Amino acid sequence: MSWNPRALPDQSGKTFVVTGANAGLGYFTSEQLAGAGAHVVLACRNLAKADAAAAAIRLRVPGASVSVLQLDVADLESVREVSETLRAFPRLDGLILNAGIVHPPRDRQVSLDGNELVFATNFLGHFALTAGALMALRRTPGSRVVSLGSLISRLMDSSLDDLQLATTYNGWKAYAQSKIAMQVFGFELDRRLRANGAGMVQSLVAHPGYSISGLTPGIRSVNEVSRGKRVIDGVQTVVGAQGKHHGAWSSVRAATDPEAHGGDYFGPRLLVRGGPVRQPATRTSRDRAVASRLWERAETLIGDPFL
Repeated sequence: MSWNPRALPDQSGKTFVVTGANAGLGYFTSEQLAGAGAHVVLACRNLAKADAAAAAIRLRVPGASVSVLQLDVADLESVREVSETLRAFPRLDGLILNAGIVHPPRDRQVSLDGNELVFATNFLGHFALTAGALMALRRTPGSRVVSLGSLISRLMDSSLDDLQLATTYNGWKAYAQSKIAMQVFGFELDRRLRANGAGMVQSLVAHPGYSISGLTPGIRSVNEVSRGKRVIDGVQTVVGAQGKHHGAWSSVRAATDPEAHGGDYFGPRLLVRGGPVRQPATRTSRDRAVASRLWERAETLIGDPFL
């Protein structure tokens, strides 16, 4: 049977953590999971925006169970603190690694830990958070980690040899590398979990296609778009753009489809838009040599072994 993103399997009793859940894809991922009965933890850098998003979900989904956690994925100390909180959860059914910088700065910037900011935000913090939350994931049967990749992995490629871009920074290159790294990580994580006897935790990857704000429903304090931007974004329907509420379907399917398996890759049926289906990932995303180098470097940067 085909997957119906508007009629999800019952998620009552399950707990999901979604990073960057106060807006965009993260918000709609959270709303859809809450609508299926799950308890959703909105892990966000800005608590005021997280509270506004939680209020919006409660308003739009009667009876929704949501809570918030302050998390700055670009700050490894913040990640360590939240990881301690997650390890104490009685269960953690899903960790949705969604937060990220979509519009990279023109000039290179660094995180508090001295890492290139886009790489630190989109990938490295999530690597560390997953390692920190693994204890709770491992004690929850059927738990999943969903890494958010990007269509840009099909448009640009990188062997991930120059992660910090100290002298070669370019905003789009930084973004592409960070998303390729997320996909490489997601597939490598599943391989390592199975190799280490932790196969009950599955790692999947999803991408949202071409999802933009101007085609997304307006929600106060969550997605407030000017009339001009809606007109401009509306023109992009001719190239297949869709709203972020539909882009979230891929992550939600990866997190909830009982027929999904570790190592699966979900994206819109028409690549840029449509219902979520299994898709082939790029060769680099599944390259074990690239994955091994990335993993080793990431462990060095966070200062701890992952497994």
